[in-house]
Amino acid sequence: MPKAQIRPEYSISMPDFMQLALEEGRKGVIRGDGGPFGAVIVKEGKVIAQAHNEVLKRNDPTAHAEMLVIREASQKLSSFWLEGCELYTTGEPCPMCFSAIHWAKIKRVYYCNTKKQAASIGFDDAFITEIIQNKHPDPIPFIHTCMSECKTLLKLWEEKEDKVPY
Repeated sequence: MPKAQIRPEYSISMPDFMQLALEEGRKGVIRGDGGPFGAVIVKEGKVIAQAHNEVLKRNDPTAHAEMLVIREASQKLSSFWLEGCELYTTGEPCPMCFSAIHWAKIKRVYYCNTKKQAASIGFDDAFITEIIQNKHPDPIPFIHTCMSECKTLLKLWEEKEDKVPY
């Protein structure tokens, strides 16, 4: 497994890591890339990856700072698991990013602005949480479609001898 490209000059403290996340968020806003969110992933006290929200730049609703920094860190560490890593982010993660953080097995998350603060400037994801918790009806129909080919696809994975479980 190749070594991560770690920038030794960033072997710094927690407030400094959050400052890097803030700088990322500021950079993204100034460039017009997306909302005011930045993120940094750190492992063993060293910065692995930095990113900011690029929803507007990429025309991609999933290009949140946390998603992008997880993707970059995974590439640099050659691993889809980021065990032992910490995430510093300027905003409390949305449901999508929250899920990605858990899938990546990130050890700890530090955040600044709360969901309530983000909602006050137009970044309100409470409706998604309410849908997930069945507190609000889902406006998007999800229709279960039975096809034997889909079950065959699951079986293909189940029987694959060289699969890498995740």
